[in-house]
Amino acid sequence: MIRRNSIFLTLSLILIVVLGLALLCVPKGDLHLFLCNRHTHARDIFYRYYTQVAEWFPYIVCIALLLFRRVGDGVFATACMLGSALTTQLCKHLVNAPRPTTWFATHMPDVTLPTVDGVHMNEWFSFPSGHTTSFFALAFVLCILVTSEKSPITNHKSQIALQIILVFFATLGAYSRIYLSQHFALDVFAGIVVGIGITMLFYVLFRHFDDKKWYNYHFF
Repeated sequence: MIRRNSIFLTLSLILIVVLGLALLCVPKGDLHLFLCNRHTHARDIFYRYYTQVAEWFPYIVCIALLLFRRVGDGVFATACMLGSALTTQLCKHLVNAPRPTTWFATHMPDVTLPTVDGVHMNEWFSFPSGHTTSFFALAFVLCILVTSEKSPITNHKSQIALQIILVFFATLGAYSRIYLSQHFALDVFAGIVVGIGITMLFYVLFRHFDDKKWYNYHFF
């Protein structure tokens, strides 16, 4: 699995390392302002709507996989999305960290964060970023299915290209949470780790069912 998804995992690891170094070297508030303070009207519109993809699209994909591919693929994808979502929600309620608007109001009251019209600014349950978790969990699930032995995409170059595209769009989704000042970089960092980690865990569990009759059942 690691060898087949080496491009996705390598690029994700690079992102995690770069973000981790930034978190170690730059104060929390300064890093957030550096990352979020690049607003334009076009970006506001794009990120406002693109961030919402994580709220419904992953579950549409799970249903589609369940109905139109092997049942096991749909169950695997659903388990990854629900498992990562539950893990994230558990962490959120255990930590109950302030969102950027709340944190800046307390620690840097003179700073006014840029906002986007139509976006509700949450105040608590910041760590980790649930949207980021969903983006990366779904991207990794699709990478695993695309590079599997039973994937309809057999061309190696196409598989590599798809891995790069999926990392790009997942990263874009993760950045949208910082751009909109809904999360700090640390929340996004944790969301990436949770999304990939939970997906990898379920892959290890589900690979033992790959030759089972129910796993390979097709509705259509």
